[in-house]
Amino acid sequence: MIGIVFTFGNDTIEVRVQDINVHFRTSELQQFVTIDGLKLNKAGVIKEFPDLKDNKEWKAEAIKRFKDKIKKMATEIERANYVIEDLKKFGYKPMFMQRQGFRPTKL
Repeated sequence: MIGIVFTFGNDTIEVRVQDINVHFRTSELQQFVTIDGLKLNKAGVIKEFPDLKDNKEWKAEAIKRFKDKIKKMATEIERANYVIEDLKKFGYKPMFMQRQGFRPTKL
């Protein structure tokens, strides 16, 4: 399992990658949720997937694409690096990463 902590403005976001599962927790949420439980910003989704601009099911399709991409990756560290790079594009600042319960390393 890999845990990653991000900041976005005054919010703290924690991401856990365990096998092919990616869970998120924000300062608003009291528990970890999958991407299905997050509020997605349509402008951010369109920035990543421009072809979804006029799609009525944009959220469901974006979630499906995210899950498919995660499943294709071979290792947890590859998935964690993808999440880090993807969230950095939208202004999230990675702070720490913790692998397998060892001490967190600053990013």
